[in-house]
Amino acid sequence: MMNPLAGPAGPGKFSTRTDNLQMGSTSYGEGVETQAIKSGAPLSKTADVRGARAGDVREAAAQGPITELYAPTERPGEPITSGIDMGGGVGANALMMQKSSIKLSDSLALLLPYDNTGEIAVLYQEALSQGN
Repeated sequence: MMNPLAGPAGPGKFSTRTDNLQMGSTSYGEGVETQAIKSGAPLSKTADVRGARAGDVREAAAQGPITELYAPTERPGEPITSGIDMGGGVGANALMMQKSSIKLSDSLALLLPYDNTGEIAVLYQEALSQGN
């Protein structure tokens, strides 16, 4: 709820900032409603989000070597295309991820009842014609 004393935010020189309104003193009962709302459910606990100290950063850097941008490769026998299904080296199967056994057309068929524009129907027909 906007503070009624702030008034509406009008145009130009008549505008009123409403994003930084102060609640006032809660010790004299002005924040009773807010306190009641806050006590209704436990507030979430935020993890420590303070920035790292410079000493901590230096310690972390000293624990392991940093590879410079133009350093020579550490794996001279491995092709740059290792891990993808193109070029030399092992393919994506080296990642040991399971490929989906569900066809694209089957997934699109589940969305057809919710298609208000006809775009999914077009994609579905295209997927069927390509055997996907």
